[in-house]
Amino acid sequence: MQMNELNTILETLLGDTGCPWDRAQTHESLRPYLLEEAQEAVQAIDAGDMDALREELGDVLLQVVFHAKLAQRSGHFTLEDVVAGLCEKLIRRHTHVFGGEKAATAQDALRIWAENKRREKEI
Repeated sequence: MQMNELNTILETLLGDTGCPWDRAQTHESLRPYLLEEAQEAVQAIDAGDMDALREELGDVLLQVVFHAKLAQRSGHFTLEDVVAGLCEKLIRRHTHVFGGEKAATAQDALRIWAENKRREKEI
């Protein structure tokens, strides 16, 4: 699987014999790159350029995996934790799909999502 390969590449880059630049990075030093890659993805969407969007989404994914690897190395969380949390959130907030609520329109779905999110923030 490609994600396993990406994981292995990042482990190699961050390893003792990996890339000195990559090993020197922190969440703070990578912050501008996360913003830059997200902005470039938005620009590709605005331009309707699907080839550029594919590439920029890869760059955004690199940032996500890089940050998760740094967090794992400091004992905070893993990429698997990020994915598990996302899956739980998607199910929890889509009660119109995975629960008993009904959404006939996109607006209904958005309203339900927002209400579920609001309830989570209250807890």
